[in-house]
Order: sequence, then structure tokens, then C-alpha cells
Amino acid sequence: MHTHLTRRSLIRGITAATAVASLATGLAACGGNSDAATSTDSAAKAGEVVIGRVSNGAAVQTTIKVAEVKSISAELPAAVKKSGKLQIGIGALPAGFPPLAYVGNDQKTLTGSEPDLGRLVAAVFGLKPEVKNSTWENLFVGVDSGKVDVAFSNVTDTEERKKKYEFASYRQDNLAFIVPKKSTWNFDGNYENLAGKTIAVGSGTNQERILLEWKDKLAKEGKKLTVKYFQDSTSTYLALNSGKVDASFGPNPGFAYHNRQVANTPNATRTAGTYSGAGASLQGLIAATAKKDSGLAKPLADAVNYLIENGQYAEWLKAYNLSDEAVAKSEVNPPGLPLDNS
Repeated sequence: MHTHLTRRSLIRGITAATAVASLATGLAACGGNSDAATSTDSAAKAGEVVIGRVSNGAAVQTTIKVAEVKSISAELPAAVKKSGKLQIGIGALPAGFPPLAYVGNDQKTLTGSEPDLGRLVAAVFGLKPEVKNSTWENLFVGVDSGKVDVAFSNVTDTEERKKKYEFASYRQDNLAFIVPKKSTWNFDGNYENLAGKTIAVGSGTNQERILLEWKDKLAKEGKKLTVKYFQDSTSTYLALNSGKVDASFGPNPGFAYHNRQVANTPNATRTAGTYSGAGASLQGLIAATAKKDSGLAKPLADAVNYLIENGQYAEWLKAYNLSDEAVAKSEVNPPGLPLDNS
């Protein structure tokens, strides 16, 4: 799924619906409207990575000590090591998706759990992190073209994507349905419960693929599922609040965060069910994503495992309230969403 971005100015609305939109937009704040906006980190001292900076409350700012591990940096492709920097791709334009990736409250820093893990990995490599933000679609264009070395952007490991990319897993991939708190509907792990509903989903995402497969199954049963698309999270939440959609289907961390943020407002929401990003029979995994045969997957996995073994990984998850999505180890190209997710 999705998060950092250029954002529009914080909308100062009067209605309750606009108030919720303002909150979401404020957290993703403004980062300019150009695609592939780039930021190079310079605030942290040598041997330290500051995570959760200017997070607008989405994280507890934490300084984590981490230095180059030469046995791991020695595994890097020569061109990457020689460059002195790790080019990290984030697909969070235009609105971002807190707490995973978004523009901070200084309206320029790309913050969130995803870019911050990229910064930690860069430190293990002894490289300077250069974070590049783009749309979700252009994130993969950047990897394909070599404009970025690796994507840290809530990318699900799938067998389809392995045709072009290699992966190093780092977090569980759990999807969820979000509904207005007053709604009585629940997913209950059964796609049949989607019959007659209108569901919002992000275009080009793993969750879209799963939802469209359910739509096809329902159609064969003579039942209808309507799928709607919106430009960004702000537009999606406005549609949810106004009743234009019954629910939205997307990454669980973002929805859990949104639920907390609007809990005491007229537009309170709740989670109406979860689902693995790899389908019913396999726990989905989020993974660092590099071009296939780039030689980056193994050093990426080794860097994440170093962070797991030495405690920095747990600190990172705790700062973003994501500890329940921890993995025991990073794996290179683990089993992902099957080609036939039936």
C-alpha cells in the first residue's frame, strides 16, 4: 500500500466531513506537486537515525543508534556502494498514507514507517539515504529505470511481481475494511458479505487485485459488488463519511491509525474485518522491492535481520505502533500472493 507525498494545504472546513478531510490532509501536509520529489537526510549524527521526525503525532520521535556493518555492506552491488547513497523509492504522492508514508508537519520531510526503515537500512550499508517520492504507479517505473535502488513503500510480495522484482520481507501485510462506526456491516472473512456493497480501493494495488477477484466470483453467482476509485485518502474518507461507499479496503496500519485519529469526532470509523495480503491460505508480507537480478535482495534481507537481531527493528515498529506486524526474520523472495488467488 501506499505513503508520502506532495500535499495540498490543510483544508480548514466547517462541516464535520471537511474536518476529517483536513486531518488526513494535514498529516500528509504539503510536499510540492512534482513527481519524484527528493529529500536527502542530513539531520542525524553519524551512527544515529532519527525516526518519526515531524510526524504530527503519528510516531514517537526516537533516535536509534546504528552504524555500518561492513560484512553486509560488502555484499552490495559495486555500483550502489560506489555511489555512496541508497536511493529509496516511496510511492506516496499525492496525499500520502500515515503512519506509513507522508509529508511531515514541516511540509517538506518525507516521514513515516516506510522511509524510516529505508534510512535504517541505509545506515547498516554505510550509505547516505536519498528518499524519492512519486505516485504509486511511478514508484515501479523508478525501480525499473534505476532511478531508485529499492522501494520501501508497503509493497506486497506477490508471485506476479516476482517476474520483474526481487524482495526482502520486513513486515506482515494485513489488509482491512474500514466503515463508519455506526455501520453494522462486517466482512467476517467471507467475500459473500460484499454482495450489494460499494467498496473503495486504491488502483494498481494488491488489495485491488483481491477485491476484483471477489467481484468476479460474485458476478458468477449473479451478485453485484461495485468498486470505486478515488484520487487520494482524503477523497476516500469523504466518500465514506457521505455514504457514497459502504467501506474502503486497504492496508490495516493506515486504517487503524485513522480510527484513532477520528475516534471522538462525528465521523468516527472502525475496522470491519481484516484479511491477509497474500490471500486466505498464506500470511502476506510487505517487502523491500528491487529490480530482479539487481543483487540487492540478499544484502537488504541481511540488513533487516541485523536490525531485528540487535533491537533497532523493534524500536522502529514500537515508535509507529506497528509491533503487532513484526516478522521473526527477513526472507529473500518468500512465498507471496499466488498467481491464482482462488
